[in-house]
Amino acid sequence: MKSRARTVSCAWAPVAASVVLTLGLCVLLSGCASTKVDWNSRIGNYTYDQAVIELGPPDKYAKLTDGTVVAEWMTRRGYSGGSVGFMYGYGYPYPYHVYPPYYLAEPPSPDYFIRLTFGPDGKLQAYKRVVR
Repeated sequence: MKSRARTVSCAWAPVAASVVLTLGLCVLLSGCASTKVDWNSRIGNYTYDQAVIELGPPDKYAKLTDGTVVAEWMTRRGYSGGSVGFMYGYGYPYPYHVYPPYYLAEPPSPDYFIRLTFGPDGKLQAYKRVVR
């Protein structure tokens, strides 16, 4: 003999679903939040090895004769421009042959770097943001 399962509606089901969705959204948004690095607090106790672990290998590296290391990491890549818009002057599309076409090109954007200088002891001495 088979018995049918009886379902009982719960008044809290919509509330529970909204709570779960709200918590899920909070977790998602907090995971996407980025923290800004306070380089001033790292001067004197941050090493080159820690920088490589955190930022990866540097884009540029130089070791000076006194043992100081200067390294640069790219933090944001620019774009080369290349986006060109094409439009006609006032009156487009009628009479479109009266005015010459205009070409609009966006200027290129620079690359952004962080330059870290480590002393002979391997500790961070200075940092500088570089734009090229």
